[in-house]
Amino acid sequence: MSSESEEQNLSKKAAKKEAAKLEKMRRRQEAASLASSASALSVEEEDPHSCNYGDVPLPELKSCSQPDAGNWIRAIASMDWTQVGALTQELKGKEVLIRGRAHTTRPVSKNMTFLVVREKGFTVQCLVSTQSEGVSRQMVKFVAGLNRESIVDVIGVVSVPENPIKGATQQIDILVRKLYCVNKAMPNLPINIEDAARSYVEIETALQGGVQLPRVNQDTRLNFRVLDIRTPANQGIFRVQCQVGMIFRQFLLSEDFVEIHTPKLIAGSSEGGSAVFKLDYKGQPACLAQSPQLHKQMSICGDFGRVFEIGPVFRAEDSYTHRHLCEFTGLDVEMEIKKHYSEVMDIVDRLFVTMFDSLNERCQKELEAVGRQYPFEPLKYKPNTLRLTFEEGVQMLKDAGVEVDPLGDLNTESERKLGQLVLEKYGTEFYILHRYPLAVRPFYTMPCYDNSLYSNSFDVFIRGEEIISGAQRVHVPEFLAERAQACGIDVNTISTYIDSFRYGAPPHGGFGVGLERVVMLFCGLGNIRKTSLFPRDPQRIAP
Repeated sequence: MSSESEEQNLSKKAAKKEAAKLEKMRRRQEAASLASSASALSVEEEDPHSCNYGDVPLPELKSCSQPDAGNWIRAIASMDWTQVGALTQELKGKEVLIRGRAHTTRPVSKNMTFLVVREKGFTVQCLVSTQSEGVSRQMVKFVAGLNRESIVDVIGVVSVPENPIKGATQQIDILVRKLYCVNKAMPNLPINIEDAARSYVEIETALQGGVQLPRVNQDTRLNFRVLDIRTPANQGIFRVQCQVGMIFRQFLLSEDFVEIHTPKLIAGSSEGGSAVFKLDYKGQPACLAQSPQLHKQMSICGDFGRVFEIGPVFRAEDSYTHRHLCEFTGLDVEMEIKKHYSEVMDIVDRLFVTMFDSLNERCQKELEAVGRQYPFEPLKYKPNTLRLTFEEGVQMLKDAGVEVDPLGDLNTESERKLGQLVLEKYGTEFYILHRYPLAVRPFYTMPCYDNSLYSNSFDVFIRGEEIISGAQRVHVPEFLAERAQACGIDVNTISTYIDSFRYGAPPHGGFGVGLERVVMLFCGLGNIRKTSLFPRDPQRIAP
């Protein structure tokens, strides 16, 4: 190769090298220019109102006692909380601070979005707009992107709109000035609260119109119970349940009853039969109490005179019905009898009429919330509760063409039919049926003095379903032991119970009722799992 050719090749290589060097420099300059532009854009988009919104960081939540800890604390430090349910038109023009869940968001534009905040079943519409003081586009975007069910604190001014608000319970708007997310919910929830709160009437009506709305079934509700109990109906149900317990307690205290607490670990069955949860108690066989029956009677022997208890009850029955649970809350009563077991029925009468009257008076909003999702007719009852003997009930059924065993128990169908007949004849859905056949009652039930085939016992019914079982008890130890053996109970396992009557026992009686069943039937609900916060049945022990 000539020297001239070699020079040309070297020249070409040098040119390529120089071109590559120039291209590299150009790219660096371009990158630097883009970075400079991005920085300038960032400066332009920096939000001067960023202190008015945002996620509350954990360190700030930890140090909430420090007034200078952060934006959120400074914002709420000098303000009082207002509950969503207390937001009324009388607060027009007032600045309020609320906390609730982000129920729904509805973005309108880059400058405006609506947020519905929910607290304890009540909802309020909040307007986030750049026309409000301290609100930026970035804040509108932040609110529009909130995950449903996140916990938010809102500061704003109450406004009264000209037209009624359909999407919220409270008929006011809040013009938002500041909003902070205290805790963020996951983006995709297993249950949509709006779907879970929808009534079957709404679902069926939509279906007839060709629209299929989501339906949340019972198992899904129970699997994700924490979400399910946030619906307005469930909030109402468990507030009604709270009132039932409170009225029960207050009434009995006013009647000179003493509240007691009996053990739930016992050596033997309290009701007879094999439906008990058995366990090992430090090397000794034991079981969970099916009721406080034995110990509340022993308390009467201890001269308390009148006692009651509100506590857990355990039944190991394989019952897959709409009204049975393996664990429920028992409302139990025991009292001395002076003359006749009707004294116990007198207490039942006055207690439950007082309870029904009080619920209708105190829980109107809660009952309305329940009725919106689960429509029901108010319970029909009389000021003086109807009482029928078991024989009279059997005769009513026979007259209606229903054959039943006069010395046996009533099955579910017979109970419902009798409830229908009683409603038609007497105009009440709450009544007492007494003098039951002895053969279908527990071993500690006192036989009738005039006919040993029957007993001084009673059941109480609401809407055709049994809700209370009660009786006069056997207080003579020898006869009690005889009855226990006849019912297949090992007397040795209840020897301390029988012995308590050897020291002198007054005539007495009582009754028991399930709290969940009271609420289920008063509210006309079709399944007891709706009135148990976290139900326990033969197939469910979680959550």
